[in-house]
Amino acid sequence: MKHFALSIALGLTATSAMAQDLAGYEPVAFPVSYQDNLVTGALWYPSTGGGSAETIGENGVFYGTQVQAGGAIAAGTFPVVLVSHGLGGNIRTLSWLTAGLAERGAVVVSVDHPNSTTADFDLRKGLDHWTRVQDLQAALDKLETDPRFEGRLDMTRVMAAGFSYGGWTALSMGGLTGDLAGYAAHCDAVGAASSHCADLAKGGIDLHGLDAAAWNGSYKDPRITLVAAIDPALHYGVTAAHVAGLVDKVLRVGLGGGGDR
Repeated sequence: MKHFALSIALGLTATSAMAQDLAGYEPVAFPVSYQDNLVTGALWYPSTGGGSAETIGENGVFYGTQVQAGGAIAAGTFPVVLVSHGLGGNIRTLSWLTAGLAERGAVVVSVDHPNSTTADFDLRKGLDHWTRVQDLQAALDKLETDPRFEGRLDMTRVMAAGFSYGGWTALSMGGLTGDLAGYAAHCDAVGAASSHCADLAKGGIDLHGLDAAAWNGSYKDPRITLVAAIDPALHYGVTAAHVAGLVDKVLRVGLGGGGDR
């Protein structure tokens, strides 16, 4: 359901050929100056077939997503979507979304954010939320200079999208700024009633001791024209002043709470 909502927001109008063909898929990896390790991720794009069939993200609980690894890039000009996973997640957990958008006519980039993925997790370093924006910016820079996509990217329609912590990343990339004091006050108030705040306390992380200037800074990327945030996290303390620089087009998807979630 959610990929249809994002498709509407992007104004995607897939042709019948795109609707029938699986998304093209290609792993990517690139160095960045602010991380010790490579940033890894994937490109998902409209494809006319070819390559080899592959299943992404299948395990004992979830069905996987079918893609065409190395498939031919379809002709046309496509909007771009940057997708950010949640805290402790990875690109495979959102493959239904990334592949679904590519099948409907978007070029999609997703990354495994260093320090906050399933296999690379450091809660303290992962709280430096601005590095997640930098990951996506670096990936977009790489995509823009990829000769295979020359003339195929509609840079007037560039979306940042994400789930939970990734939803915050998307909003931050679109111009939302944070409030560290509000975040700290939230955890002070709710304590162990919040599993996230409990994890911070267990890890000996004092939110009051973090760099407020870095946390509250603006990380807006002027290329972003639309944001979609699914259950965004870390929004505590945010007021109207914090959204002053946010792009006009924002889609927020709430998954509900309690027994109906």
